[in-house]
Amino acid sequence: MNERYSRQILFEGIGRDGQERLLASRVLIVGCGALGTAHAEALARAGVGHLRLVDRDFIEPSNLQRQTMFTEADARERIPKAVACARHIKEINSEIEVEAEVTDVNRTNVERLIRDCNLVLDGTDNFSTRYLLNEACVRHDTNWIYGAAVSSYGVTMTVRPHEAPCLRCIFEEAPKAGSAPTCDTSGVIMPIISIVSAVQVSEALKLLTGHTESLHNSLMRLDVWRNEWRRIALGKPNEDCPVCAKGIYEALDAETSDFAAVLCGRDAIQISPPRPTAIDFERLAERLRASGEVNFNPYTLRFRVGDYELTVFRDARSIIRGTDDVNQARSLYARYVGV
Repeated sequence: MNERYSRQILFEGIGRDGQERLLASRVLIVGCGALGTAHAEALARAGVGHLRLVDRDFIEPSNLQRQTMFTEADARERIPKAVACARHIKEINSEIEVEAEVTDVNRTNVERLIRDCNLVLDGTDNFSTRYLLNEACVRHDTNWIYGAAVSSYGVTMTVRPHEAPCLRCIFEEAPKAGSAPTCDTSGVIMPIISIVSAVQVSEALKLLTGHTESLHNSLMRLDVWRNEWRRIALGKPNEDCPVCAKGIYEALDAETSDFAAVLCGRDAIQISPPRPTAIDFERLAERLRASGEVNFNPYTLRFRVGDYELTVFRDARSIIRGTDDVNQARSLYARYVGV
């Protein structure tokens, strides 16, 4: 074990045995935005041996204010967040394994993504994905750490299936669409990202090194602007919880998955094909050039037509900017991508 981790090994909560555990651990980070990239950097520097980074989106200039992993060059090239995050992590710690998956986490892939991981960290921006993660982690007895940050407010909770409440025990129903603030409607400041991620990563280190007695065992709510920090003790799992008590996995076992999703107030819609399909960017670009402006790199193809912009991924997903109308987005997708 080299000099890199010497100061961390001196910390009595980790020590040499804990460092060895970290090096042998596998962690899934879902979402490589502000929280996710902060998680990834901290765990890479701590020496977690294998990181799997998953994100469906690409980097834009508005991300740079709080997503510290990324650069202006990443935004100009519209590099997928998972790919850029993995690149930078490899420069931070070349001794660990890092894999990037540019995909939308859904019922068809979530169990594969978590199956060989010791822990899952939440860096997502919506409750539907969190409920899906919760069901998959409960089904496979995998610990996961919920976290969210918007404006100056943050919340986090550590979920240990069947030992502590799961997400559905605490949040029986997701907030109604449009009722909760988002980073695009209420903004967000960097300090709340740093604090929420710090708590999540600290909990991750405790779990991975076997120090469950040091977990905060609460739903933690904090607001850095109002100087508020509250903890609500979790207690025992809800005996009536449909997920962890009754084993009902509504999101995982649904017969169909959403074809379209509104992206967090961005005046954009994500369209996904019923099944992932490999896209040949050169052929698609050739077909589209007569209709608008086309640019592509190894990861995404960008097509501008009128007031709309389509960003197409290799798996045939597309983020369509310029509309919040799902039907219109589907029509544009069918017209130009046609998968």
